[in-house]
Amino acid sequence: MNTLKIDSLSITYPNGVQALDNISLSVSNGMFGLLGPNGAGKSSLMRTIAALQEPSSGVVFFNDVNITAHPQEIRKQLGYLPQEFGVYPKISAQNLLNHLAVLKGIINKEERKNQVDALLQQTNLFQHRKKAVHTFSGGMRQRFGIAQALLGNPQLIIVDEPTAGLDPEERNRFLNLLSEIGENIIVILSTHIVEDVRDLCSNMAILDKGKIIAQGNPIELTKRLEGHIWAKTIDKSQLDYYQKEHCVISTKLVSGKTQVKVFSETQPDTGFEPIKPDLESVYFLALSKLNQSIAL
Repeated sequence: MNTLKIDSLSITYPNGVQALDNISLSVSNGMFGLLGPNGAGKSSLMRTIAALQEPSSGVVFFNDVNITAHPQEIRKQLGYLPQEFGVYPKISAQNLLNHLAVLKGIINKEERKNQVDALLQQTNLFQHRKKAVHTFSGGMRQRFGIAQALLGNPQLIIVDEPTAGLDPEERNRFLNLLSEIGENIIVILSTHIVEDVRDLCSNMAILDKGKIIAQGNPIELTKRLEGHIWAKTIDKSQLDYYQKEHCVISTKLVSGKTQVKVFSETQPDTGFEPIKPDLESVYFLALSKLNQSIAL
């Protein structure tokens, strides 16, 4: 069983921006979702775990090794798919993966070939192995990114915003691949897409403005809101009134009208109907100033 422990981690950049503020987390084998809006500090946390930058304070342990002090130890066991994964032009997927395998220290030619072929099969790219990676669709590039991240049999994989821009079919294919990978190692999924965490992760944390504002099992977090989420369809002109009078956590257009979701212990007003909470409700409540009302 692999374990990742983050203890009191903070980062303040030279321009004075505090990207992370006293982050503490414990993660073990399986899919862990790190959810938060753009600019929440997710990429800063991922880069620190990957030993690509040093924290201002705090420490990160992987399998009881202090990787803040010994970054080479995590690099031996890490697979990383950053938000922007660049590729070399006019090089086939097979040749590029082989080249990256050499860089990762897989020197034995037969071992390298077997691993490259197996990863191309696993990511459903074997039939495209002779094609140049720069001709791949967005989803194929992301799957290639996972293939390179899996080189060397890593015990920790970090994927940063992996499904942004993918069409529904490619997103499902990619998420199924991640789920399969995450059975025996740690996979950290950093995203702002609530559905990705809902569909994949048994544990999660919500990060905002550099702080952890909620963490736990997505199903359990959702259950805590049962009986407290209410919805009503209103005219758009009424929105300001409802935002002033009620604890509105989100709004969306439904058939040309505005549906408001509010958090309340009891029925907020005439016309509000109780609705089954979902992870999106947890997310929006945590991000709002109302999250002190209920322990997330």
